[in-house]
Amino acid sequence: MRSRTLCIIGLGYIGLPTAAMFATHGVRVIGIDSNERVVGVLNKGDIHIEEEGLRELVRKAMGSGNLVVRGKPEPADAFIIAVPTPFKQDKTADMQAVINATEFIVPHLRRGNLVILESTSPPRTTTGLVQPILERSGLTAGKDFQLAYSPERVLPGQIFLELVANARVIGGVDHASAVAGRDLYSAFVTGEILLTDATTAEMVKLMENATRDVNIALANEFALIAEKLEISVWEAIKLANYHPRVKILRPGPGVGGHCIAIDPWFLVEAAPDDAKLIRQARLVNDAMPMHTVSLIERAAAGTTGAVVACLGLTYKADVDDTRESPAMEIAELLAHKGYVVRVYDPHAPAPHVRGAHATSSVEEATRGADVVAVLVDHVEFRTLSPARLSGMRGRSVVDTRNFLDVDLLRRGGFSVTVLGSAR
Repeated sequence: MRSRTLCIIGLGYIGLPTAAMFATHGVRVIGIDSNERVVGVLNKGDIHIEEEGLRELVRKAMGSGNLVVRGKPEPADAFIIAVPTPFKQDKTADMQAVINATEFIVPHLRRGNLVILESTSPPRTTTGLVQPILERSGLTAGKDFQLAYSPERVLPGQIFLELVANARVIGGVDHASAVAGRDLYSAFVTGEILLTDATTAEMVKLMENATRDVNIALANEFALIAEKLEISVWEAIKLANYHPRVKILRPGPGVGGHCIAIDPWFLVEAAPDDAKLIRQARLVNDAMPMHTVSLIERAAAGTTGAVVACLGLTYKADVDDTRESPAMEIAELLAHKGYVVRVYDPHAPAPHVRGAHATSSVEEATRGADVVAVLVDHVEFRTLSPARLSGMRGRSVVDTRNFLDVDLLRRGGFSVTVLGSAR
C-alpha cells in the first residue's frame, strides 16, 4: 500500500530531488531541513543546489500543493532520512545527523508507519543505531512499524535520470519492511527494485563506492609510475583498454564528493583488520592532491612570490558540489606554502578557500599568474588557448585531467605539464 503522506528529512543533493520526484508523482510530501536558510530559499521558490531541471521540478511540486517545506518533522505515513554522513578527523563515521533525524521521528511514529534510511552508513546502522532509537517510542520494528535501508545510487548531473531508471536496493529489518519500501518507491522508480536485508543493503552501497575508489587508486598508481618512467600514462591506458577484459579508469588529482572519498572508510571502520586493500586505496587517492602540488611547484620553480591560478574547485566536472574536493585541498595547500593563489570555478562562484583569492572569470584568475593549474575538467576550460591566457606573467600550465589542447598551448609558447606524463 502506497503511503498517503511522506516526510523526507534532509533536503540536500539527494533529499530535495527525491522529495520533488515523489510529489510530482502524486505523493504528498513534507520536506524537512534543519537549516533555516534552506527552508527559506525553498519557500521563496528558489533552490540552494545546482542540478539541471531541479528548479523547475521543485516549483512544479510546490505549485501542485504536494510538496511543502518545514523546519521540523510532522506526522506522516512514511519517513525517509536523507541527511549527510561525513567522517570525523580520525576517518570514522559522524552519525550525529542520522541520530538527530531519527530522534526527530520518534514523537511522530505510529503503528503501521514506514521508516527508510537513505543516508550512506556503516554496516548495521539501521539495526544497531536507527532501530533502537525508534523503539524508544514503545513500538517494535518489524511488528508495529516497518524499517528499511535503501541507498541512493545516483550521479550529480544525472540525478533525475538515475533516480527513476537505476535499479534500487531495499533492505528491510524483515521481509515485510522491504516490501513496504518497494511499494513506496514504485511511485516513480522504473528500474528493477531488489529486496534484501538491511545490513546487506548497507554493504552494497559501500562496496560499489569502494570498488570505484580502488580502481581509481590503481589508475593513479599507474600515473605515478608513468611519470617516473617518463612516458604518458594516458597513452598506455588507451592501449591497455583495447583488451576486451580491461577497463582502466582515468587518473586525476584526487577523489572527492560525498560518496567515493568517504564511504570506503566506513568499511575500514567496520573491519579494520580485513579492509587492507580498501584502506590502501584511500591512502593512495588521498595523497594525490599533495602530488599535484609538487607538479605545480616544479612548474613554478625559480619564480619568487609565484602567483598560481587554480581553475576548478568542485569535485567533478560541471557540478557545484565541492564536498571533499581535491581541488579545494590543492588550493589550500598552495596557499599554506606561501604561494599567491587565485581560484575560479564557474559552478561554485563563491567558495571559501583558506588563504586564496576568489575571482569571477578565467581572465581575472590568470591575469599576472605564473602558473595555471587546471584542477577540474569543466566544459568552460576546454577552450583554454594562448589568447585566453595572454594576461599571464609566466607561461606554465599544469593539466591534471589531460583534456586541454596541449599542442595548441605549446605552439603558443606555453610549457605544459600533464599529470601522469613525462612532460
